[in-house]
Parts: sequence; C-alpha cells; structure tokens
Amino acid sequence: MLVAAAVCPCPPLLVPEVAQGAAPELDAVRHACEGAVSVLAAARPDRLVVVGLGDGRYPAGTPGSFRGFGVDIDVRLGAGEPGPGRELSPPLAVAAWLLARTHWSAAPVEGLGVDDASAADHCAALGRELAAQDDRLALLVMGDGSACRTVKAPGYLDERAARFDAVVARALGAADTGALESLDAGLARELRVSGRAPWQVLAGAAEGAGLAGELLCEEAPYGVGYFVAAWS
Repeated sequence: MLVAAAVCPCPPLLVPEVAQGAAPELDAVRHACEGAVSVLAAARPDRLVVVGLGDGRYPAGTPGSFRGFGVDIDVRLGAGEPGPGRELSPPLAVAAWLLARTHWSAAPVEGLGVDDASAADHCAALGRELAAQDDRLALLVMGDGSACRTVKAPGYLDERAARFDAVVARALGAADTGALESLDAGLARELRVSGRAPWQVLAGAAEGAGLAGELLCEEAPYGVGYFVAAWS
C-alpha cells in the first residue's frame, strides 16, 4: 500500500555543480524537494521506489553520473551491487543525487523507469502493481511539466503549456489521481512534458490509499514547469 509520495522535477540543473553560476535560481526548488523527501522518511516506508523516464527496473546500487553535463559527479541509487552495464537514466540520477543530499536511510531504494510513450492505463497498472507489493510503499516521482512556457523555453512558446501545467499543479496539490490519469499523452508529448507517465504511475499506486496532497513549489524559471508536491 502506498503510504507517501514525493513529486520532484528532474532537470540536471538541480545539481548546483551542473548549474554553476545559475545555481541560486533553483534554491527554492531544491529546498522544496528536500522537504518532500522528508515527508517520505517520516512515513517510515518498507521500500522506496524512484519513478521517472527510463527503461525498466533499476536495482539498488545502480550507478549514475553527471559527466555528460561536464561535471565529475557520480551517484548511486541506494546501497547494493547491481549487475554490470546498468546505469541510471538522467531523471533517476537526479533522484539519486537528491536522496544522497538528504542522507536518505529510511528504507531500501530501487528504481522504475517508464517509457514516455506508455499509455495512461499501462502506467496506472504499473503503479497498482507496485502498491500491492509492500505493506508500506513510498514513491519518489521525478518529472517536469511543459517545456514550452516562454519563447526562450526549450520547446519555444506554446499557448497550451500554461493551461496544461495549471491542471497538473491542481492535481498534484489535491492528490487527484483521476486528473493525473486523464492527462493527454499526445498533448504532453507536444509540450515536451517528461512527468506525464511517472505521474500516472503515481496515480495508479495511490488509488484507494486516501492520501492528502500538498503543492510545495511551482515555478517555471527557464520556461519549463517545475512542481514539488508531497502526498501523505
């Protein structure tokens, strides 16, 4: 059963060494992410699963890196010795960095990567499967909103982006699983949303759990929607 969830954005810029001189611009987002992770720890879960775009299961101890962004920083998802050749996807690497930053030790950690093209019902089914495996499950869900909020955004300006992100913000703040499951995959892809599929995994896991939500932060500093929320 899902007992708590944290939703965080996943830009590598969250790592101050990657952001360099722009690091202070995301201080509020980092602080909110730390607060969301503290909600997970307070729930005393039996297991924490990190969910983000990627490819299947990532066992405890899977390594990741920010070397592709010009920074000599390596991370590891919890403790363990995974098989050779497996590396964290970028969103899960950001999650591993966040957990290390907050000194996570409350429960064993593993990762689940979902394909951006996954249908909503498939994502929700994955979430329900996760929730059925543990008496006390927590999720750390990594994903960004639209990348089309301004003309300087990665996807340029799309007038639909602000409306899409407003729906997401309301759903995350209210722990509205139905609204998350109803997000349009095609529109999300056009708006370059990385969080749609992970949020729908969360929606499936939270069905019937009776969790309350709180939106801790909502920003779009680079024309990309960043949301931080805690469900407990």
